[in-house]
Amino acid sequence: LGEDRNFKFIKGPIFSNIILADEINRTPPKTQAALLEAMQEKAVTAAGVTHQLDKPFFVLATQNPIEQEGTYPLPEAQLDRFMFNVSLDYPTFQEELNIVKNTTGTKVNEVEKLLNADQIRYFQQLVRNIPVTDHVLEYAVKLAAKTRPNTALATAKVNQLLSWGAGPRASQFLVLGAKCHAVISGKYSPDIEDVQAVAKPILRHRIVRNYRAEAEGLSADQIIEQLF
Repeated sequence: LGEDRNFKFIKGPIFSNIILADEINRTPPKTQAALLEAMQEKAVTAAGVTHQLDKPFFVLATQNPIEQEGTYPLPEAQLDRFMFNVSLDYPTFQEELNIVKNTTGTKVNEVEKLLNADQIRYFQQLVRNIPVTDHVLEYAVKLAAKTRPNTALATAKVNQLLSWGAGPRASQFLVLGAKCHAVISGKYSPDIEDVQAVAKPILRHRIVRNYRAEAEGLSADQIIEQLF
């Protein structure tokens, strides 16, 4: 309540430019649904009032293995909002040694600001302005379409191993990801190799393996490789 005895809306941590959601699948479904609105609509609704989020806005999240107790698997609709799914394995011996050295002493690492919000928006627009040839666009769309079982472009392997494929958002992210990969590789326009370079992290959380694929021990990445 405010001084005038009326309820006052107080902005929470979601009203930031970059959100790090640690162990996102430990949050209950109601919280996941609220985050889904923020990621899709770039807005938050409270008490019937919609509050727009500042730009740029994007979410980074970590996720525990589904097999652990106390986790709530994210629905496909929310997983689809994440552009990339990056798999992190155990660190190497040298990496772990560096982690221990840097976190068990008295040294305090300071975070240095590299970009401000306006610069991030500039680079986001720069990527969107990069031209893409028709054959690369067609390759990206076909690659996503090949993951959809029992459709015109699905391969026999996909029909055998997948129960669900990637939606149109995967095609969009394949093109945007390929543009980014081309830029950091010093290219003026993406090619098919750039699409393939980003395909696994973009598609692996958008396809659903069936029991046959799991029984044969085939990972999502192995199935995606067969589509190149």
